Amino acid sequence: MTSAHSLQAKVALVTGASRGIGFAIAQAFAGQGCQVVITGRDAKTLNAAATVLSKDNIEALALPCDVTDSAQVEQLFAEIKKRFSRLDILVNNAGVAQELAPVDQLSLETWKRLIDTNLSAMFFCTRAALPLMSAGGTIVNNLSVAAVRSFPGMAAYNASKAGALGFTNVLREELRKRGIRVLALIVGATDTTIWDQFWPDAPKEKMVSPTTIGQAVLQAVTLPANTTIEEIRLGPIAGAL
Repeated sequence: MTSAHSLQAKVALVTGASRGIGFAIAQAFAGQGCQVVITGRDAKTLNAAATVLSKDNIEALALPCDVTDSAQVEQLFAEIKKRFSRLDILVNNAGVAQELAPVDQLSLETWKRLIDTNLSAMFFCTRAALPLMSAGGTIVNNLSVAAVRSFPGMAAYNASKAGALGFTNVLREELRKRGIRVLALIVGATDTTIWDQFWPDAPKEKMVSPTTIGQAVLQAVTLPANTTIEEIRLGPIAGAL
């Protein structure tokens, strides 16, 4: 349902876009003529990703940022405002997982890291983006199936994603009257490096690919403005692998 010019001249920001799902989404957008801004903490990896995205004279701007730092987030969006004066699409994709651990063995450091990255950073970026967005804009929050399904040993991850879903649902209602669409991206097991820390031998061949997710997000974002859509769901759950 997309057209070759459906995102032409639009401006999108994708957080956590150095690799994986974020990179695939940015690549899908860039392929439709969108001006894509990507961000991540590792400048070297981020610049390499931007080089790939910038093929065929499509603009891809790499702006390193730690989205858990509200001051850095403000600087990021000040730069976007300076360069583009607006933002049409925000994809809150940055996220981290945890090593499996029951609650009584879960460290405070791990808890804080996941809440900061998966929940607070989403709030920081959304709050900073809204002054640059207008009717017709779209916000996509990458939540994971962990937002709606519990996984023993992943209390911090589940809590961060469930909190992000609650934030997304409230945001949708608040922005409906402004004409800004808010989508929850709820995906199951995906073939990314996130599995290496707690299931190195996971059967990735059975998982959904980041490219598939990127295309699904592209389809949703380019639907007609009067189309009602709140969630994008795809991919198997880990227990089904």
